[in-house]
Amino acid sequence: MPLRRLGYRLQERAHGGLAPDIRRKLDSLAGPAKNGKMRAEVTRPSLRPGARLVREWHGQTHQVLVLDNGFLFEERRYTSLTHIARDITGSNWSGPRFFGLRATGKGREVANHG
Repeated sequence: MPLRRLGYRLQERAHGGLAPDIRRKLDSLAGPAKNGKMRAEVTRPSLRPGARLVREWHGQTHQVLVLDNGFLFEERRYTSLTHIARDITGSNWSGPRFFGLRATGKGREVANHG
């Protein structure tokens, strides 16, 4: 048994487990993903047309305008934030991660460093 799981079990024995209503809510949220048949849905921030994404990269500030069907960056239309991130950095980046819209393994990516 992994150490975290063992720690949780000890805490659960000492202080009690989850309240039944919380357990039911978690079970309903997990749904089919619980038995490995379906991946849990990941919620992402919705980008509304007119929103501006701002990212500083190597001392230069870059702004992207969200359109109905894509993005506008430096007077060019793009269908993907990833293409914009690649143009800015010169290397492969996840566009949503580059602009701070997607969490990283260590928590939320900060969008204004570079």
